[in-house]
Amino acid sequence: MRGSAIAGSLVTSLMMLSAGSVFGQATGQTKPAQPATAPKPAAGASTQTPAPTPPLQTPPAAPAPTPVAQPPAPFPQGAKIAIINPQRVFQESVDGKAALGRVQALIAKKQNEGQEKTKTLQANQQKLQTSGSVMNEAARSQLEKEVEKEQLEGQRFQQDAQAEINELQTEVQQEFIKKVTPILQQMASEKGLQMVFNAVDAGLAYVDPGLDLTTDLIKKLDALSKPGAAPPKD
Repeated sequence: MRGSAIAGSLVTSLMMLSAGSVFGQATGQTKPAQPATAPKPAAGASTQTPAPTPPLQTPPAAPAPTPVAQPPAPFPQGAKIAIINPQRVFQESVDGKAALGRVQALIAKKQNEGQEKTKTLQANQQKLQTSGSVMNEAARSQLEKEVEKEQLEGQRFQQDAQAEINELQTEVQQEFIKKVTPILQQMASEKGLQMVFNAVDAGLAYVDPGLDLTTDLIKKLDALSKPGAAPPKD
């Protein structure tokens, strides 16, 4: 068994965290529409306000039935192939959630730093726009240079931050694959499997539910993450 099939899906899961620009701009708020002026009553018409119509009483909705947990499908006896969902393993396991937390924390940190730099730049741009015409030549020139410098620094900051995030993503991917691969190898050996397919990328039209080893893999990975747990045997 190899970890390459797992790696492809882990890359997809992680890259979803940083899709698009890391430093999104805050959206402006739209002012609520002003209510239309009420029309004046016609001459001679009664100005008495009609009594409000009582609201219809909606019967309470019936409580939703509590879903009954279905037992896992048994692994087909004698089967030589199985499937796993690497994205589920990454997103639901203890180690996977911790890795995602590391990436998300770094993204949040870089977003905050980028927003502070943007505020400083916008303040100087606004100052240049509103007061530049009344500044002396030396002061205006100095402020223009400062704005240009901050723009270049902001671009470099975004590039460096994205590179740092990508580096961390690669690091957690490699660490996770290193943990998962021997567990998957052991499971395949115990069941006498010849192949384990990636359920996300294999394009399978139908698979017996019992062939899905994802939940068992997550349980074994979480058990291994506990203090004092022994690593899987080769």
